[in-house]
Amino acid sequence: MDVRVNAGSRGGVVRVLLRPAAQSTYENIFGTVYVGLMVNLLVAVACSPLLVALGVVRNPFASWPFFLALSVVCAPALAGAFGCFRALTEGAGTVVLRPFWTAYRRAARRSLTAWAVGAAVVAVLVADGIVVARTSWGGALVPFFVTTSALVVAVVVGVVVLTVERPDARLRELVRPCVYLLVRRWYLVAMNLVVLALAVTIALVKPAVGLLVACSPLLYVVWANTRYALTPLLSPQSSHDHEH
Repeated sequence: MDVRVNAGSRGGVVRVLLRPAAQSTYENIFGTVYVGLMVNLLVAVACSPLLVALGVVRNPFASWPFFLALSVVCAPALAGAFGCFRALTEGAGTVVLRPFWTAYRRAARRSLTAWAVGAAVVAVLVADGIVVARTSWGGALVPFFVTTSALVVAVVVGVVVLTVERPDARLRELVRPCVYLLVRRWYLVAMNLVVLALAVTIALVKPAVGLLVACSPLLYVVWANTRYALTPLLSPQSSHDHEH
């Protein structure tokens, strides 16, 4: 008797597992894939000056200050991608171009400013770190330069996220509370830095795979983690409270 019951229950589980998914499930899956591919394409187009330069120069690491300065074109491109992710989570369906362009246009000036300042700070830190590392006592200070540079990168990405979420907010209202909240959620910052490093590595080693396949999933992870860490800043009142 127990054997029959067990067999029947197993058969029921198998039938549930093998039951065809609803049509809406397939539509959501294909819609998400479509949005991801379109975001990849739009980001690649928006970052085309940087990509062309990377394709021309044989050793980008030897010219890192130039590429660090040219990377500012990525700021509004990331804002556009984050705008698409936000629209997707809000149920916008497969609409991609409109949210991308809207976020790109609204966040362009502030995101470019934040990225340019961050790039300048990172350039100074890297240059100083290289000089200090050559001294006999420089090894003790290298972790400071690395950690500070990583924090600057995380804050710049966080500010770009906030320029999409808070289109009317000024940068001065966002930077200080952004630093505070990201330091509190340091483990998410560490995860984001690993994901960003992976994205850059794939883009340099396998450009086609990195830009057309892996870009949007990795950026989505960064966006989701950063947005979660900065949840208190997503409303204007909370930002005002943090300022004081």
